[in-house]
Amino acid sequence: MTEALKRDYQVCEEIGRGRFGVVRRCELLDPSAAPSSFSSFAVKSIDKSAVSSDDLDSHCLLTEPKVLSLLPPHPNLLRIHNAYEDSSHLHLVLDLCDSPDLQRAVASAGPLPEPEAARILAQLMRAVAHCHRHCVVHRDIKPDNILFDSQGRLRLADFGSAEVISGGEPAAALRGVVGTPYYVAPEVVAGREYGEKVDVWSAGVSAVEIFGAVLRANLRFPPRFFRSVSSTAKDLLRKMLCRDASRRPSADQVLGHQWVTSYGGAEATDLII
Repeated sequence: MTEALKRDYQVCEEIGRGRFGVVRRCELLDPSAAPSSFSSFAVKSIDKSAVSSDDLDSHCLLTEPKVLSLLPPHPNLLRIHNAYEDSSHLHLVLDLCDSPDLQRAVASAGPLPEPEAARILAQLMRAVAHCHRHCVVHRDIKPDNILFDSQGRLRLADFGSAEVISGGEPAAALRGVVGTPYYVAPEVVAGREYGEKVDVWSAGVSAVEIFGAVLRANLRFPPRFFRSVSSTAKDLLRKMLCRDASRRPSADQVLGHQWVTSYGGAEATDLII
């Protein structure tokens, strides 16, 4: 631990472990310096020796703090509050999200009721729309990266695969196969140029994950999983999982869909779990 980190925070118990390091809860030693009413945070300590010389690993290590510092704050984005570095580790102080992520929540509780699923999707798409308005494409949206803070508010996390598109570039300006295979958009797999709508596809697959269903090669709604799912929910999923990115809705258009406005149209401050 760097002396500067220990001077500012009391580092407490481990709350998570990943490929490159450990996440611990930490307490701000001077609560009056807190950026909000909260003094509890998470510190993600990245072991530099675990990061290979592979360009992708190095890119992920450097990209997350860069993108999070560039993006204006949003209630549904994980924020970075401080960064510290020593010879062996990079330490990022982030919002504390001590509730189960979406993957674990669904695995534990099973499929969520439509109103709750819609509120989750609404918060997720607000975060995505905010990123897109500031020319950031996340590129790895999946239930594991959809976290919840102590108030139950959704926080989109893990920007290691994110990319910034300059304002003058066309909507399809990115290349490279990144993300998690199950959730990646077809245009990425095909090796074509792509744009911000890859995030809408991934969010749509995550929505299917919310309902506990399985995607086939062609989008279908097996009665076993979708018997009780409304027609408006299935209509939105068909649109979000359109293989033609030019016909796929934007994040803002998803937020305007009837299913989202009916169930999930309340502001992002709504607490859902």
